[in-house]
Amino acid sequence: MKRIILFLLTNIAVMLVLSVSARILGIDRYLTANGLNMGMLLAFAALIGFGGSFISLLMSKMMAKWSTGAKVIEQPSNQEEAWLIETVARLANKAGLPMPEVAIYEGAANAFATGPSKSNSLVAVSTGLLQSMNRRQVEAVLAHEMAHVANGDMVTLTLVQGVVNTFVIFLSRAAAYAVDNFLRSDEEESSGPGLTYMLISIVFELLFGVLASIVVLYFSRQREYKADAGAAELMGDRRPMVEALRALGGMQAGELPKEMAASGISGNSMKAIFSSHPPLADRIAALEAGH
Repeated sequence: MKRIILFLLTNIAVMLVLSVSARILGIDRYLTANGLNMGMLLAFAALIGFGGSFISLLMSKMMAKWSTGAKVIEQPSNQEEAWLIETVARLANKAGLPMPEVAIYEGAANAFATGPSKSNSLVAVSTGLLQSMNRRQVEAVLAHEMAHVANGDMVTLTLVQGVVNTFVIFLSRAAAYAVDNFLRSDEEESSGPGLTYMLISIVFELLFGVLASIVVLYFSRQREYKADAGAAELMGDRRPMVEALRALGGMQAGELPKEMAASGISGNSMKAIFSSHPPLADRIAALEAGH
């Protein structure tokens, strides 16, 4: 419960910062007496859309630790932790990356990578994954997460999310204004948009948000294929990654918070366009085909 409260408070704080910034810049006054100022609306949408995405990226490591309870290994306390540190260091060196923070968290089998940049990243594995896989398979999972870092996937998906957020905010408010203007009577036109406009805007934002999530999830699935291939390259052999994916197929994978789900080794169970990860069978087939 404490983690959920911290998460909600953080998101509220982010929105307050962005709202105050929009007010200071004067771009929140896109509704004028002469109608909708499209240029100002676009600037407002870009600030909220990209601002929220990049603030989330900058806070990603902290939020990951809060939401999963991941404990960073400062000094290895046992052979397993020492092996994890040594393995990640070796993979990072092979990928030409600085050493990331390495963490373990309690939960069902999964792992994730996060962080604002290649030089400031975190790789975390669950206790369930460590208990369910042999070291060869765990190393492949770690290589997959290091491939996410090497490919800059966190920044790439942040940019994609920022673009779609901007269009969602812009289009929802523009469409709501058009519908509200159409519905208003001549007597109401002088008063400008009111509660009806706000309600229609919320409906459109929800609708466009669903459509936008399809775009983001498509990019997420493509990054998974690339991270699998990157893991095979780092390992010098695609078989360990194939074995790890097959092992995942035989167990109940742990769910990750939304912010880390795209860079986890296993995604949600939803199908097709609403899944952050391709089906395991498709990922294995792509690896075996050498893609």
